[in-house]
Amino acid sequence: MDKNCTIQNSYLSTDSKQGELYLVATPIGNLEDMTYRAVRMLQEADLIAAEDTRETRKLLSHFEIQGKTLYSYHEHNKDASGPELVRLMQEGRKLALVSDAGLPAISDPGADLVRLAIEAGLSVIPIPGANAALSALIASGLPTDRFTFVGFLPRDKKRQEEILQSVQRDRNTLLFYESPHRIVKTIERMLEQLGDREIAVARELTKRYEQFVRGSISSCLRQFEEVAPIGECCIVVQGAVGQWELPPEQSAWWESLSVAEHVARYEEEQGVTHKEAMKLAAKDRGVSRRDIYQQLLAGEEA
Repeated sequence: MDKNCTIQNSYLSTDSKQGELYLVATPIGNLEDMTYRAVRMLQEADLIAAEDTRETRKLLSHFEIQGKTLYSYHEHNKDASGPELVRLMQEGRKLALVSDAGLPAISDPGADLVRLAIEAGLSVIPIPGANAALSALIASGLPTDRFTFVGFLPRDKKRQEEILQSVQRDRNTLLFYESPHRIVKTIERMLEQLGDREIAVARELTKRYEQFVRGSISSCLRQFEEVAPIGECCIVVQGAVGQWELPPEQSAWWESLSVAEHVARYEEEQGVTHKEAMKLAAKDRGVSRRDIYQQLLAGEEA
């Protein structure tokens, strides 16, 4: 059964005896991208939770923010730190969550703290700012109307291939993060699994040596084989266009199924809800869940 709907009126919560969780965006390279509101929220916060407290102390020092209690919150301690941070907010503390760079809760464990806070009935308030993936997207030259954020691919080759295969037919522009020492291998796998599409690789975004490498996957691969990239990278990949054909050995298992059969297969074999099965089928087919719902509805009416 669905959970009850909840409503959070962020700007009406200031009289609450409970604290709030502020998700504070920090610069992805250029400190001038820090917003006035982000600085103010770090000044006003009772506590600050950070992935790397050393990096956050540098940021606070730059903006002359002093006397703040910092808590370490990262992938390896989140199970212990998360409940403790929620307890402190329930006692009335205002907590600002920051990542090393960009928006917290994107490709970091901040999303887990957000879920805990919501389950505890606390207000969660976003403080927008810089984001590497969207910055790369808008300067890529590729379509921006619909996009799919994939983030970092796993290190394991098999899992990498599974994820790339899952987005082969996705018509949305695809967004990835990657470290410089893995970029060549990752682009090689993209060429194998996605074909020779158009891509844009953005590195050192907002910094002095910011660079965009645009072209086909094969041409960008040759460039990086000749000159190894330095700095964290965002990879923006063209979505599937036209009737993109897969090699026979990579043909999708669901191709011969109707939409209703596709959804039913997920429900039966994976034991997921009807809603989740529609979401999975939509991802396979590169369409929205609404499209799946409408096709199911049309089938029932036929």
